[in-house]
This record gives sequence, C-alpha cells and structure tokens, in this order.
Amino acid sequence: MSNESKGMILGFLGVVAFGLTLPATRFVVPYFDPIFIGLGRAVIASVVAAFILIATKQSKPNKHQLMQLSVVALGVVLGFPVLTAWAMETVPASHGGVVLGVLPLATAAAAVIVSKEKPSVGFWIFSLIGSIVVVTYSLLQGFGSFQLGDLLLIGAILSAGLGYALGGKLSKELGGWQVICWALVISFPFIIFPAWMQAPEEDFSNLPLNVLLSFLYLALVSQLFGFFLWNKGLALGGIARVSQTQLIQPFVTLLASAFLINETVNLQTIIFAVLVVSIVAIGKKMPVH
Repeated sequence: MSNESKGMILGFLGVVAFGLTLPATRFVVPYFDPIFIGLGRAVIASVVAAFILIATKQSKPNKHQLMQLSVVALGVVLGFPVLTAWAMETVPASHGGVVLGVLPLATAAAAVIVSKEKPSVGFWIFSLIGSIVVVTYSLLQGFGSFQLGDLLLIGAILSAGLGYALGGKLSKELGGWQVICWALVISFPFIIFPAWMQAPEEDFSNLPLNVLLSFLYLALVSQLFGFFLWNKGLALGGIARVSQTQLIQPFVTLLASAFLINETVNLQTIIFAVLVVSIVAIGKKMPVH
C-alpha cells in the first residue's frame, strides 16, 4: 500500500474520531463552563501526553520546532476547543457541523502558507463559493443576522486550519503522535490555572456518568489520540490531499447530533451540508502547483 493510501486511511479514521466533538461538547455545556471544557480537556490530555513522552524517551524538539509547536498549540489546544465550546452555548451541534464544513479548505489554504504551494485561480474561486454558501446558511439559521456562535466557529476554523497544516508539516520531522503530545505539554503551564479557576464547584462524582464519559472522550480522543491518526495521515499522504477526508466530518456530526443528543436535523441543514461538501470536493480537484 502506498504512503498516500495509508495517509488517506489514517486521515479518515482521524476525522471519524473528531466527528463527535461538537455533539459531545454540546452535551456537556450545561454542566461545565466553556473555558473549562476547552482547557480542562487539554489539561487531562497534557498529563497523559507527558507520560507517553517520558515512557518512550523522546528527544526534545529544537528551538525552531518549539516555536512551530507553540503555534500548533494555539490553534488546536487553545483556539479550537475553547471557541467551539463557547459556540455550542448559542448554536446547535448540527449547525456547527455545517459551518465547519469549510475546514478542509481552510486547512488547504493554511497548507499553502506553510508549504509555499501555489493554488490555481479555480481553487480560490471554489473556496470563495464555499464560504458564501456557509455564510448564507448561517444568516438563514440566524434569521438574517450572524449569531455569536457563527463568529466563534469562524475563529475555530481559522485556528484549526493553521494548527492542522503546521502540525502535518511538523509530523514529517517529529512524528505524528509526538507533535500533539509536545503541543499539549507546552500548553500545560498556561492552561492549568484558568482551567482550575473555571472548574465546577460540584463534585465530579455527582455528575451523570454519560457527562463524564463525554468529557473523557473530548480529552482523550478528540484532543489526543485522534491526532495520532490525523497527524500521521497528513505526514504520509500530504496535507492538501489528506485534508479531503474532512469532507465526511459534517455528516458524522449531523448523525451524532441526531442520534446521541436528539437534535432535530432539518432539511435545510442537510441540503447545505451536501452543498458545502460538494463545493469543497470540487475545489480540492483544482490544481495546486
């Protein structure tokens, strides 16, 4: 099997691992502060990541790599988790799944900056069309105006796109799982205090089991082990190509929203999800030199 095929398979598995993030976040929002959801899950993942790095005796990244890891951490450890948790207070997970449908294009655009590729005019045209469709959906769902959740999701898209692209590039140097582990460990001193300050006063043992399991999923799968697959896939198959696998994420999110948290997924949401995925799929076929 070629590295490209291996990368696509790992990318697909990574996207499936990430696909429940918004429904799980939406589910735990009534019990936890958004800051705690975003940073608390990273604290747990950081502790596990530190044990893994120590147990496997990994060499420390060099100064240049540490700077790039800091950017990865800002994107996927701080930016995306906190912004999506905050957004889930104001919009449904199914809504967020459609808006995040442009994340593949954001990742590809960030890869252009990171790897200095030159997209064709067609690539940018379909990127713009996809963005317009998502903006239209957000306006229709918000009755003619943007909701705070939409703006937060846009910030999450920008954060994740840059973090994914740079993480994929670094994975070729450090290894896929090493990148997210180092990014989490670097983040730990900066996130432990705000996470602790926003921790719920209620004893965790008094919380429903499904809430605790959802939070553990966010910490260990969405924030840590899912990136083992995702970063390795990007490194093997190429950032732009493997990011295509994110096309299935809106559908995973929609299905999870309907079956796990009983959200009503209306026809308009399904139509726009299909439109976004179709536009992004066509845009991905546009040449990048």
